[in-house]
Amino acid sequence: MASPAFEEIVEDFEFLDDWEDRYRHVIEQGKLMDPLDEALKVPATRVHGCASQVWLHPVIEGGVFRFDGDSDAMIVRGLIAVLRALYNGVPVAEVARIDARAELARLGLNDHLSAQRSNGLRAMIERIRMVAAEAA
Repeated sequence: MASPAFEEIVEDFEFLDDWEDRYRHVIEQGKLMDPLDEALKVPATRVHGCASQVWLHPVIEGGVFRFDGDSDAMIVRGLIAVLRALYNGVPVAEVARIDARAELARLGLNDHLSAQRSNGLRAMIERIRMVAAEAA
């Protein structure tokens, strides 16, 4: 059920043997994202529950969900990039059907993130699902 962009990340991870290489790859994904416009870094787009500052700006056009995001932490920016690969371009009605936990487990992220980062990741996923549910 994952998007082709997410499947590409899964394939990349299959070639990376250790977690440090995977960690660097996640960070690299974040570096490839355009920064979120400062005007969009407002309380309404801030995700609470993350140890670092995180902003997600969802856009729903033609029934299709996508979002942009940013963080002041490089690894979290990378996690946002991974979530964008998972959710961007998905019909808004399908967002709730994506089992993000299972998809991210394919990358081994569940086993290698600190408790704070895991909580922040859950908060981002909850925000994505909430916005999509409200729009559906």
